Amino acid sequence: MTAVSVLGTGLMGSAMARHMAGQGLDVRAWNRTADKALALRPDGVHPAASVEEAVRGADAVITMVPTGDVVASLAARFLPAMPAEAVWLQMSTVGGAWTDRLLRLAADAGRRMLDAPVSGSSQPAEQGELVLIVSGASQVLERARPVLDVLGSHVAHVGTAGEASRVKVIVNSWMTASVVAMADTMLACEQLDLDPVHVLRVLEDGPLGMPYALQKAGEIRARAYPAGFPLSLALKDLGLLAEERDRPSRLSDTVREMVRRAVEAGHGREDVAAVAELLRRELL
Repeated sequence: MTAVSVLGTGLMGSAMARHMAGQGLDVRAWNRTADKALALRPDGVHPAASVEEAVRGADAVITMVPTGDVVASLAARFLPAMPAEAVWLQMSTVGGAWTDRLLRLAADAGRRMLDAPVSGSSQPAEQGELVLIVSGASQVLERARPVLDVLGSHVAHVGTAGEASRVKVIVNSWMTASVVAMADTMLACEQLDLDPVHVLRVLEDGPLGMPYALQKAGEIRARAYPAGFPLSLALKDLGLLAEERDRPSRLSDTVREMVRRAVEAGHGREDVAAVAELLRRELL
């Protein structure tokens, strides 16, 4: 049986841990707030009392935490304790610069790290339908394949180590911009006293249909924003991309500013679609 350690059981880490355990993998989990890991016990996940305990005997170690500095602090603890033949699957969205640092930490410890952020929210994570964006040596990827194939419906091998994290922040920027555009579209319908169903039907029936944006349109219309991808994390990821670009982007900077204002207005824990509430206050 493949043994997997999950470090970080927030929204995404817990969904991934539950799914892997349901598929028969031996899953151990650790979280800084221990109650979140303990809550996974009924789902067949074994909570660990420490990072070091979590990784002992693991075939793969997954890190899924919010920021690069948190990943680095965990790595200092788990790299010496994880088996030499294990693969570290670094799935947190931390950007390219942090990924380069983490790769050096792994190399210095004589361990193998796969740059492997995921595309998808908690719902596809629960269902094993994530898209896994992977970069690094093919032989390391193949060793991790039994875990990757359980977690995702598609593994996109995008190049050398570090490229996957750069692809991820660009994908997240595009996704967030598309949600902001859909929020603006829904509010334009209100301003023009139009039933948004007509606009959505045209989008859905033609080549412009985008399932994710159409899903967010439903949340915006209902004014209900369960956190598949929280606005606070969207803001973090937009910042990671801005740090790596060699010159500003007017569009990306505008989206980032709107998301920042929505977070400051108290919507940070809600889904990215909650940016519509900011627009509603400003436009209606």
